[in-house]
Amino acid sequence: MAGHSKWANIQHRKGRQDEKRGKAWTRVIREIMVAARQGGGDPTANPRLRLAIDKAKAVNLPADTVKRNIDKATGNLEGVHYEEIRYEGYGIGGAAIIVDCMTDNRVRTVAEVRHAFSKHGGNLGTEGSVAFQFKHCGQLLFAPGTSEDKVMEAALEAGADDVITGDDGSIEVLTAPTAFEDVKAALEKAGLKAEVAEVTMRPENTIALAGDEAARMQKLLDVIEELDDVQDVFHNAELDLG
Repeated sequence: MAGHSKWANIQHRKGRQDEKRGKAWTRVIREIMVAARQGGGDPTANPRLRLAIDKAKAVNLPADTVKRNIDKATGNLEGVHYEEIRYEGYGIGGAAIIVDCMTDNRVRTVAEVRHAFSKHGGNLGTEGSVAFQFKHCGQLLFAPGTSEDKVMEAALEAGADDVITGDDGSIEVLTAPTAFEDVKAALEKAGLKAEVAEVTMRPENTIALAGDEAARMQKLLDVIEELDDVQDVFHNAELDLG
């Protein structure tokens, strides 16, 4: 994956997510509730809940809101039951798209996701149709100019799988999902703060889209991301929106 396109694409995606702060709160609350329901309300014993709380802090979700939703999920307060569903499909130019949802109404969600795909030039596929093109992993991305030697030493010592330097000088650290927290903590201890740090679905290969195709793909992604039940959208398109 070309370094420059990756950095530009990730910064672009991060910027668009920052613009949707209200939606970010809703997503984080759902993630907290599902994590707490599945693994218990104690963050020290529940890695997924720890990551969800980190996300909550990153979007300035109030601590009492976090606690209240953990209580709801663990049965201390009455709450809504959400289930996780993954949809897979194709976008413009055959680009692969994964849509992770949390919903209390599966019928509504699949109808909305299918409509978004079909109306904007995509095609909802079957389970497993594109997931093989992605790797579930921890990803930490450092801005161009960060010391490659420093990142490599701290990351590999902490158990990272790989360190990749992009054409533009950005540095990407990849980890197993289970090693993500340890590697992130080791890098922060070494004074290295990632611009992006998440457990994600990383595309193994990418498809370059430019001009009208890139604009149409971005529109499709925006429409999907704005659906109420959508938590995350992953894709393998490199968008040149210039």
